Amino acid sequence: MKLSILSLLLPVSHALSLSSSGGHPYQIIHGAADRRASNIQEFVTWDAHSLFIRGERAMMFSGEFHPFRLPVPSLYLDVFEKIKAMGFNLVSFYVDWALLEGKQGEFRAQGIFDLEPFFDAAKKSGIYLLARPGPYINAEVSGGGFPGYLQRLKGVLRSSAPDFLNATDNYMAHICNIIAKQQITNGGPVVLFQPENEYSYGHNIPFPNGPYMQYVIDQARTAGISVPMINNDVGPSGNYAPGKGVGSVDIYGHDSYPLGFDCGKPTVWPPKSLPLDFHARHVKQSPLTPYSIVEFQGGSFDPWGGWGFEKCSALVNHEFARVFYKNNYAAGVSILNIYMIYGGTNWGNIGHPGGYTSYDYGAAIRENRVIDREKYSEVKLQGQFMKVSPRYLTASVGAASTSQFSDNAGITITPLTGNKTGGFFIARQTDYTATGTVSYNLKLPTSEGTLTIPQRGGTLSLHGRDSKIHLADYPVGDYTLLYTTAEVLTWKKNGSRTVLILYGGPDELHEFAVGGSRSGPAAVDGVHIEGSSISSHADGLSTIVQWKTGPKRQFISIGNLSVYLVDRNSAYKYWVPVLSSSKTSQFGSSLMNPEAVIVYGGYLVRSASISGDTLFLRADFNASAALEIVSAPSGVTRLSVNGRRLKFTTTTTGTWLAHPDIRIPDVFIPDLSDLTWYKIDSLPEINPSYDDSKWPTASKRSSDRPQAKYDISNATVYGGTTPVSLYGSDYGFYTGTLLFRGHFTASGKETTLKIWTSGGVGYASSVWLNDHHLGSFKGDAATENANSTHTLPQLQAGRTYVLTVVVDSMGFNENFNSGFDDMKVPRGILDYTLSSATNDGNNGTSIPLWKITGNLGAEDYADRFRGPLNEGGLFFERKGYHYPAPPVDKPTTEETPGFSRGTPYEGVGGAGITYYTAKLPLQLPAEAYDTPLSFVFTNATTGGGDYRAILYVNGFQFGKYASNIGPQTEFPVPEGILNYRGDNWIGLAVWSLEDTGARVSGFALRAGTPVQTSRERVSLVEGPLYAERVGSY
Repeated sequence: MKLSILSLLLPVSHALSLSSSGGHPYQIIHGAADRRASNIQEFVTWDAHSLFIRGERAMMFSGEFHPFRLPVPSLYLDVFEKIKAMGFNLVSFYVDWALLEGKQGEFRAQGIFDLEPFFDAAKKSGIYLLARPGPYINAEVSGGGFPGYLQRLKGVLRSSAPDFLNATDNYMAHICNIIAKQQITNGGPVVLFQPENEYSYGHNIPFPNGPYMQYVIDQARTAGISVPMINNDVGPSGNYAPGKGVGSVDIYGHDSYPLGFDCGKPTVWPPKSLPLDFHARHVKQSPLTPYSIVEFQGGSFDPWGGWGFEKCSALVNHEFARVFYKNNYAAGVSILNIYMIYGGTNWGNIGHPGGYTSYDYGAAIRENRVIDREKYSEVKLQGQFMKVSPRYLTASVGAASTSQFSDNAGITITPLTGNKTGGFFIARQTDYTATGTVSYNLKLPTSEGTLTIPQRGGTLSLHGRDSKIHLADYPVGDYTLLYTTAEVLTWKKNGSRTVLILYGGPDELHEFAVGGSRSGPAAVDGVHIEGSSISSHADGLSTIVQWKTGPKRQFISIGNLSVYLVDRNSAYKYWVPVLSSSKTSQFGSSLMNPEAVIVYGGYLVRSASISGDTLFLRADFNASAALEIVSAPSGVTRLSVNGRRLKFTTTTTGTWLAHPDIRIPDVFIPDLSDLTWYKIDSLPEINPSYDDSKWPTASKRSSDRPQAKYDISNATVYGGTTPVSLYGSDYGFYTGTLLFRGHFTASGKETTLKIWTSGGVGYASSVWLNDHHLGSFKGDAATENANSTHTLPQLQAGRTYVLTVVVDSMGFNENFNSGFDDMKVPRGILDYTLSSATNDGNNGTSIPLWKITGNLGAEDYADRFRGPLNEGGLFFERKGYHYPAPPVDKPTTEETPGFSRGTPYEGVGGAGITYYTAKLPLQLPAEAYDTPLSFVFTNATTGGGDYRAILYVNGFQFGKYASNIGPQTEFPVPEGILNYRGDNWIGLAVWSLEDTGARVSGFALRAGTPVQTSRERVSLVEGPLYAERVGSY
C-alpha cells in the first residue's frame, strides 16, 4: 500500500496489441533459468478473462489481512471466517521482513511469527492466498518492512546494488521456501505470488528496473514458487506487464486509491476521482491476462494528529463501495483485492512514523474484529452476487453511455455482455458525487428484443452515491431472469426448488421478468404471493413482477422458483455459508456458485455442513433473534446450531424458522483505578551516581554513514557532522526509545545547547543536564526532526557534566520512492553544539564521550518471543519490568531503583519518565462469548501537562499515546494477549514533557457488546514471565 494519492500515473511507454482469446487457459510461467518455462504446475492457470483454479474459471474476490498485525494465531480463523462470509475466496497478505530477520543472517519464524497457523486457518475456512513477502512491502510498517541494518548499506535500496541484493537473499530464500510448501500444488492455499511491491517509480537510478524485478522473481522461483507471478503497479501504467522483457510478471496488476486519504473531509468525493479508463488501459497494457486490481481502496491510513479511523470509515464507506467497487466491475475486473479488509494493530513498534498504534484503516472489519460497519454488509452483498454469476467473467465490456440504455442523461450505464443477448448493466449517476435521487427508465437488450423497463408503468430511481447492477437474460437454475432492475444477492437450486433473493434500496420500485424453465413457461397459474406491493402479469412465455421495497419481506413463487423480495437493510442479514466438500473441504464443491445454504438472521454465520439428515450451522449472535433457513439441500430434515439440536417450524414459504437460546451477559470489568499499582523511576540515567559503563560507546565515525535524502521536494541530505555517529541503527538499535549520555568537562563559559534530533513524525525528545531538565520537544503532527535550543545554567569550570538525551523513535520511514533511500533517514542525534555566548572563535565545548542505548541486546534482542521490535531502550524495558509478574517488592538500592506504591492517576511532579504496573484479574465468559476490550485514555484535556505514554499488556507493547497530538485514545487489545480467565499484568510508562509534571487523569478498560460465539477457543499467547536479565543495565 502506498502513501501518496494516485493522481500521478506514469505514462505508458508502449502498448501490447490486442489479441483474441478463447476459453482455454494460458500457462506461461517464468522460471529462474528459462523465463519461457511452462508447465511448472497446472493448478492455477489463466486466460484474458480470469484465473482458473483446478480448471475452474473463477472470480477472485479478495481482502487484505496481515497476520503480523494480529499476534494471536488462534484468532486468524475468526477473521478468515468473517471474510469468507462476505463471499470472498482469496486473501492477500504481506510478510514483514523486519520481524523475521532482526539480525542479518538470523531468520526466525517461530511462535507468533510462524506462518503455518495462518496457512492452516486459510485452508480451514476455505480461503486461497496471494502471498506478498516483498522483500519491500510498504504497508505503513517501519521501514516499509526493511530491517534497520539496511540503513548501513552503501548501495541504493530497491535497486540492483550488490550489497542490497545480497542482504535480501537469506530472507527471500527462507520465506519463499515456507510459502512454496503451502502452494496449492502441495495441498496448500497459496495460488498467487507477488514479487516486490508497487515498484513503479525510480529516481537517480535506471528505471524501470527489469533486472531487479527479475532478481526478486528468480529468488522466488529458485526457492520453489511455481504459482503465477502477479505485480501491483502503483497505477495502471503497464510496468512489468507480460511482454515487457526482463522482470515482467505472468499477470499484470495495479493499485488504486481514488479517494485519497483525507479523512477530515469524509463526505467529499472530489471530481474526476472515479476511474473511467481502467478497461481501456488494461486492453492496451495487458490484454491477454485477467484484469487485476491488486490493491483497491478499502479504507484509509490516518497519521499522527489525524482525524481518527471512524472518519476514515466514513470516507470509504458503504456508499463508496457501491459506486467505486461496481465501477471496477464495469471495467471487467476479475482479480480484485480490497486493501484493507481487516487492518489490525501496529503493536510492538511495527508501524512507521506516518501512523499510530491502531491500523483499523476504517476497514470493513474493525480492529477489534467487530463487523458492525455497514460497509461489511454492503461488500458482502457484492461478494455473494459475484460468486453466483460466472457469466460475468466472460462478458465483454462495452462503452459507458448516458443515452443508449436509459432515458435520463443523469444516469450512466456500462454494459458487460455475452456473445448473444443479455448481460450486466452497471448503472450509476452521471455525477457520481451527487446526493440527490434521479428517476429513469431502462432500455435493455434481451432475448425478447430491446425492452423499455418498467414495462408495467412507473419509473425507477437511483439514489445519490448508489450504483446498481441491472441484469438481462440471467440464468437462475432452471429459470432465466429476462431482466431484473433489483439486484441479485444470491440464488441456490436444491432439488427441484430454486431460491432467489432480490433486493433494492429504500422506497424503490422494481420489476423483473422470469422466463420459462427448461420444462415449460413461467405461468402465473398457481403463483403464490406474500406482500402487498407485488403485482404479477403473464406476458407470453414470461411472468412480469413489479414490487416496491419496504422493511417487510415479500415473496412470490413462480413454478418451482421462490423469489424473496427485500430491501437492502434486510438483505444485509442474509448469509450464504458454503457447504464443505469431501474433495476440497471448506473450499466447497466449486468456486463459482458452490453448494451452500441460505440463512437469514444472526450476527454471523460461520459455516455449514451436512451429516446424514442434519444441517449443522456455526453462528454468532449479539442479540436475541430468530434464525431462518431459507434454502437447504433436499433430504435434510433436522437442524443443529452450535452443537445444539433446534426445533423449527416450517413457514408458508417453505423456510425453517428456529429460535436459538441466546443470552447476552452483563460483563464485569474491573475499575483500573482500584487496582494495586506500583511505580518505578524509569529515567535513573539523570541521577548523578548513575553508572553507564555497560552501555555501548558511540565510537563509529559519522563520515562512514551513507547519506539519505529524506524529502523529495528539497532533497535535504542527512550527512554526518558530529565527531561520532549518534544514529541508533549504527549500533544495532532499530526500535523504540533511544537514550544518549554525553560526558564533557565544562569551561564555565557554556551558555547554550543546540541539538538536532530525529525520531520521525510524531516523535518527542527531552534533554537533561545532570538532573536538570533543559527542555523537551513535545512533537507535533508534521515534524520528523527538530532543532532545539536550550539555555544552560551556570556551569563550573573543570567540572564533569552529563547530558542525557531521550529520543522517541516512531519507526523508520518507508522507502516508497526508489532512489531516495528515505528508509535510511536516521533516528537519534543529527547534530549538536555546546557553545558560549561568543564561542571565542571555536566550535564550542567538545563532548569527547557519548554513550548510547536502545533495546537491551540491540540486534541480539532480549525478547525472542515477542520479536525484535517490541521493546525500546527505556530503563524498565531494558530490565524487563514490562513482563508479567515484575519484581514489585524489590527495594531501591544504590545501584538501581526499585518499585514503590503509586498510580498513574497521581502522576509525577516534574519532567521525567515513570513506569507504573498493576495486576489485572479478569473473569470473562470467554468460551461462549467474544467480548472486545480496549484500554481508553479519558479526560485527556484535563489535569496535567503534556505527556506521552506507552501501554504494555503481559509484555506486549499495545499502545503509544501522545496527549498533545492524538488522535488515538482507545487501544483495543485482543483476547489471547489479555487472559480473559486469569491474571494479567498491565504497564503504563508516563513520560512527562514539562517541568510542571503530568498525570493520567483518566485511564480505563472498556468492554464492547459480547457476542455469543461459535468461534474456536482462543489460546493464550503465554510469553515468558519476568526473570532477571543477565547483563541488563
